[in-house]
Amino acid sequence: MAIIINIDVMLAKRKMSVTELAERVGITIANISILKNGKAKAVRFSTLEAICKTLDCQPGDILEYKSDEATH
Repeated sequence: MAIIINIDVMLAKRKMSVTELAERVGITIANISILKNGKAKAVRFSTLEAICKTLDCQPGDILEYKSDEATH
C-alpha cells in the first residue's frame, strides 16, 4: 500500500512546528511523527479532522495515494 502522508508539506505552508500541531490537536509528538513518517497503520477520523481543522486544509491535502507500480 502506498499512502503518502504530506503533513510536513502542510506544516511548512502554515509555518507551524510539529510541537505546535501536536499541542493543538491533542496528541503526542511521537504520534505525529509516526503519522509523518508513514509508520501508522491507521488514523482515527477524529484525529484527521482535528489535524485538518488546525492546518485549515482538506484530508486530500494530507493523504495521497500512489499505486505500488508508481512507487517502483
